[in-house]
Amino acid sequence: MATITITPGNSFTATETVTSTKLNDLGSPTAALTAASIGTADIADNAITTPAILDANVTFAKLTDVIDDDTMATATATTLATSESIKAYVDTSVNDSGITQTTGTAPYYGCRAFASYNGITQTLNNGANIASVVRDSTGTYTFNFDVDMPDVNYSLVVGGTFSGQANTAFISAFQTSSKTTSSFQITAIGGGPSNSTFIDQVTVDVAVFR
Repeated sequence: MATITITPGNSFTATETVTSTKLNDLGSPTAALTAASIGTADIADNAITTPAILDANVTFAKLTDVIDDDTMATATATTLATSESIKAYVDTSVNDSGITQTTGTAPYYGCRAFASYNGITQTLNNGANIASVVRDSTGTYTFNFDVDMPDVNYSLVVGGTFSGQANTAFISAFQTSSKTTSSFQITAIGGGPSNSTFIDQVTVDVAVFR
């Protein structure tokens, strides 16, 4: 509980003359709250009104649960972000990722993983959420996820090019050999419209949606 200290006015000695001034001083004691005596229980939720709080006394430093972090790197489950930091984060994310705002009501769906793989040199040129690619045999490759898919009902978009004979313009055909939550295997067939030969691809491009 809050403690109030009352300090009386002048006191009299045994032989001091009583005057009206001294009597008036006795009638005007001072009262003050004892330092650090106000606790949480003394402040009711509805006791402090907006006019009682000076605007100048509410500083950002007092708002310990509000962050102003444009990267959201310090965000936690118990903190709030300023409107400026949210806008800056969204604007930066959109611009950096090249997402273009378009008209219409159709929703956007993010790609869960992608890769560009060279089946000749067995090199993963670029990718995300792809931990590794293994060439199982000629024209057959297993792509392993960094983070597993929630189930096997994901969609694969596959394309690429192969190193065929000069002046050929045949497009390789790809088929999904297997799909698990942790990996998928594709097989490439190339060399002509009537050719079913497995062939290593110079480029295998894949994208995963779920």
